Amino acid sequence: MSNVSHHLDEATIMRYAAGDLDEAFTVIVAAHIAMCDQCRQAVHDAEQLAGGLLDVAETEAVSDDAFANLMAAIDEKPELASNVHPFPKRNKISGDVPFPLQRLIGSELDQIQWKKVAPGISKHAIDLGGDSSSSLFMLNIAEGHAVPEHGHGGMEMTLILSGSYTDRYGQFAKGDIADLDEHEEHQPIVDAGAPCICIVATEKPTKFKGIVERLLQPIIGI
Repeated sequence: MSNVSHHLDEATIMRYAAGDLDEAFTVIVAAHIAMCDQCRQAVHDAEQLAGGLLDVAETEAVSDDAFANLMAAIDEKPELASNVHPFPKRNKISGDVPFPLQRLIGSELDQIQWKKVAPGISKHAIDLGGDSSSSLFMLNIAEGHAVPEHGHGGMEMTLILSGSYTDRYGQFAKGDIADLDEHEEHQPIVDAGAPCICIVATEKPTKFKGIVERLLQPIIGI
């Protein structure tokens, strides 16, 4: 997509290229990259840089059975192999869901099963298994509705899949990603015309500023 306005932080790009992100963030970054030419190129450049550094680094001898040990570890824990990702491609799969998300939610947004968690806000939880320390979920927020003002206990990434919202950082539309940390606070308000459907990765629970929102957080689940 050539009209993406909000991109990944440089540190996030380097961590993704190094395979240093937790699963929820790896998924959401891969989905954004499938939609964003600029960030896809930035990841490619980061991987090329890392490869160049390895080429000039002093080599060390490894044991004769190092490769066999690696393959045995992958056989025991197949998820290790999924951390190695090829150069990301532009999304070419049919449907309105980026390819990296299709194995988790299908190819069409209108097939998502939503659960209403608050007036104007519905949620779809995505189970990543017990080994993931981060959370991944989708939100469907009605036009004109606002998410209560909040901060973050750690990293939070939000990728817009449909519609748009506006906050202190500008307007976020399809393909845009909000790559935020624990120092940033905002209050997204969905723009008129259509609901906003987004996917969110969080390192720790959201920190709502209002007392009522904090009391309802266990029920809302975000």
